[in-house]
Amino acid sequence: MTDAVTRAARVLKEHRSSIDRLDAILVYTLGERFKHTQAVGKLKAEHDLPPSDPSREAAQIERLEDLANQADLDPEFARKFLNFIIAEVIQHHRKHQS
Repeated sequence: MTDAVTRAARVLKEHRSSIDRLDAILVYTLGERFKHTQAVGKLKAEHDLPPSDPSREAAQIERLEDLANQADLDPEFARKFLNFIIAEVIQHHRKHQS
């Protein structure tokens, strides 16, 4: 193996290690987020509140798009990601109301 290939392999391994750590952070962060949204869903069910709050959701999407811009992340991707999470949260909230 040439020195360049050896260096490339080392750098690739370092990037992959960072990606693996970040994936773990994302999963644990989502787990924490869903603990809070589950509590919100139960609270909404106890007080007969609707499972969805469109004005809050719109504000959150706008906020996440701004954060994505600051983080040099495609805001369209961030919007799709948050919409996916919101849909999952609403589904959980509806389960609490059944």
